[in-house]
Amino acid sequence: MNDIKPITAAGIPAALQKAERYRLLNDSPAAESICLDILSVDAENQSALITLLLSITDQFGVELAEGARKAQALLPRLKDEYKRAYYAGIIHERRAKAQLHRALPGAADIAADYFHQAMDFYARAESLRPAGNDEAILRWNTCVRMLAKHERVGGKPEYEPALED
Repeated sequence: MNDIKPITAAGIPAALQKAERYRLLNDSPAAESICLDILSVDAENQSALITLLLSITDQFGVELAEGARKAQALLPRLKDEYKRAYYAGIIHERRAKAQLHRALPGAADIAADYFHQAMDFYARAESLRPAGNDEAILRWNTCVRMLAKHERVGGKPEYEPALED
């Protein structure tokens, strides 16, 4: 079996750029791998931890339960309380969206619960945010709109599968 080769500390900034680029290209497994390489050299690198968390949540459509566990495990490693709350919200919001795409019985109700949990974390993040930082408010508003979009008359969320192209 081949061994993992370590990267150099000097290569970390370029590796972070590559990881972000791979995420933008929808190649989150590659971004995840790069972040793991960075963290093997600099275990406390906050940018790598955040990019890793986002890369894992990008893959919730494929491995939801294990991915959620892995993403949650990264939260205590974030040094900033605001970021811990904000990214906990991201995890729950993306988990909700993944549930909606499953189109299983009860998935919309589960998704609604995750959206509400995300909103609780965003409210916490909002109270901790630096001046001029409205990202938690933007995410909160997204959750509100997603909940409204999937509500039916009785107030229960409803999922309508999108047609494949």
